[in-house]
Amino acid sequence: MISKEEVERIAKLARLELTEEEIKKMQKDLSEILDYFNLLKKAPKPSKTERGKGDLRATRDDETISSYDIADKIIRAFPEKKDGYIKVKTIL
Repeated sequence: MISKEEVERIAKLARLELTEEEIKKMQKDLSEILDYFNLLKKAPKPSKTERGKGDLRATRDDETISSYDIADKIIRAFPEKKDGYIKVKTIL
């Protein structure tokens, strides 16, 4: 668990005035956050082939999609429609 002194130091750097109760809560919260980061450090790392030929900056090719195609798919998928529009409940 993170020490009280460390929490006080962090609070001072952040220009926070914490009560004793808040310091105890912060000790617990910051310790949980750091434990989670340690858990992430232990997670398996992807192999070079999984990263896209060894390059972490690998990107997909651009693909053009017509907004009309997307709108048609949304309208077809919506349960209630009328004259090419989707029907929703009245808001006002």
